[in-house]
Amino acid sequence: MKKRVITNIVSRSFGKFASHRFHPVLQKFINISYVKLMKLDMSEFKKPKEYRSLNELFTRSLVKKRVIDIADESIISPVDSLITECGRLESDRLLQIKGMEYSVKELLKEISAQNINRILDGEYINFYLSPRDYHRYHVPCDMQVRKAVHIPGRLYPVNLRFLKKKLNLFVENERVILECLNKEGVLFYIVLVGALNVGEMVLTFEERIRTNLDPDIKVYEYEDLWLKRGELFGYFKMGSTIVMLFEKESVELRVKSKDRVKYGIEVAKFKKG
Repeated sequence: MKKRVITNIVSRSFGKFASHRFHPVLQKFINISYVKLMKLDMSEFKKPKEYRSLNELFTRSLVKKRVIDIADESIISPVDSLITECGRLESDRLLQIKGMEYSVKELLKEISAQNINRILDGEYINFYLSPRDYHRYHVPCDMQVRKAVHIPGRLYPVNLRFLKKKLNLFVENERVILECLNKEGVLFYIVLVGALNVGEMVLTFEERIRTNLDPDIKVYEYEDLWLKRGELFGYFKMGSTIVMLFEKESVELRVKSKDRVKYGIEVAKFKKG
């Protein structure tokens, strides 16, 4: 059996287990055990026993909304995560981790050559979410979503150990690509990358995307879909990775590789003019 099939089946099976609501006593034990095993910081969330399944715990919402008090041109981290790599693309090449390059053109399938050319030599940031992180993702800046592309693929792990040994990991894994513009028309992309045991990548504005189920590439286009900075736009069921890519000479990064960030803090800033 092909490895692609095995990893997808494992992920679907885990997703079924995680979404199952066990007897409250057993569910409480599972939740508390997971929190202890993964060393989750639950200070911003409900108590572990209050979640009716592991999926509810994985996709937990904040009890209190975080205050975002930064400049209008600031780009916030969409997630709580580790920055595995960031910097400037070398033409169309970027890093999944030091020493492991891959191609933007291969990552951004179904995106026009004209728009890919606008990204070449631009800035990028990789956000890695471990299983212990808050799994919801939020809008990094006021933005228009012009297109969503669902690309089925493999579900390899995206942890640091696997990033160091598996070439073209982000290119081979299942992913959802969002083509976006800011208020000034700057082009950027948000790429949600699937991983082993990620049962679903959910978008709040697009229910037709069914990850780890639909075998065909699907493209969805939007006329006037605007999202506000800080707004929830979806969640991973388990940890995974987000890659952001920006039009050439459009942003200044405010983070570096190996920084830990939380949703709501500034990670980059659009250049004025």
